[in-house]
Amino acid sequence: MGDSRVGVVVITWQRRDEALTCVERLLALPEQPHVVLVDNGSQDGTADAVRERFPAVEVVALGENLGAVGRNIGVRRLRTPYVAFCDDDTWWAPGSLARAADVLDAHPRLALVNARIVVEPSGREDPIVAELRDSPVPGPDWLPGPALGSFLAGASVVRRDAFEQAGGFHTRLWLGGEEELLATDLLAAGWELCYLEDLTAHHRASLLRDAGHRRRVGLRNTLWFTWLRRPAGAAIRRTYFLATTVPRDRTSLLGALDAVRGLGWLVADRRPRPAVVEARLARLDEAQRRSLARRYVG
Repeated sequence: MGDSRVGVVVITWQRRDEALTCVERLLALPEQPHVVLVDNGSQDGTADAVRERFPAVEVVALGENLGAVGRNIGVRRLRTPYVAFCDDDTWWAPGSLARAADVLDAHPRLALVNARIVVEPSGREDPIVAELRDSPVPGPDWLPGPALGSFLAGASVVRRDAFEQAGGFHTRLWLGGEEELLATDLLAAGWELCYLEDLTAHHRASLLRDAGHRRRVGLRNTLWFTWLRRPAGAAIRRTYFLATTVPRDRTSLLGALDAVRGLGWLVADRRPRPAVVEARLARLDEAQRRSLARRYVG
């Protein structure tokens, strides 16, 4: 019968075949979600191919690559109370979207749920799952799963109103670690995030990616988030940790220089998160230092 509570936003760039496969899997779900595919300026015919093969899909063809901001555009096209995000190399397991909607219905202060991530074709859990499952972030007793301080966009379902109130993904961060800033802003506004074991998202990492560029942008965004939302002492400690642990190579240097170039707008936009939120999330620092899944390598 389908489920009208959840729509799906897919972002893609230069991955026509993977986008087609992703959309095909989404349309085969029992929830029969309305799918919005945002093409970030692909030159390989992605938008036309999806339109031709799947006319029920709403395709938004952008003239440039806006990265994660493409999700903001997709969310604005939907009227469903909940939105599942999907990258072009991820897809949702049958029943997971309906289960996410049930949980969000039952917990009106819950803004977002993050699924278990299964790596394909091996079928093993992504290493990040253990960190989500054992999250050190304290949360209220009513949460249906471990409280989170951040999330993975391609494996999450968000309450649309909360997402829009928080402003969506920041326009300057583009893509790579952009979730941390949005998560903090949601928590500062009184929302909650959690991991749900019985939701499953599959991920088959695309070979069409520039690992060096992703690491460069990810390092830049981590530094930007740190100085936008962390108090001075915590920001200094986090910056020192990154400076002493990232690979000493050209990519890391470029990422650091990119971060420094944003100093002007960082100062203007800096808004440290409330002390109660900082105290709650500070426990993530040690977990992230030990993390095997969050390394600036590649």
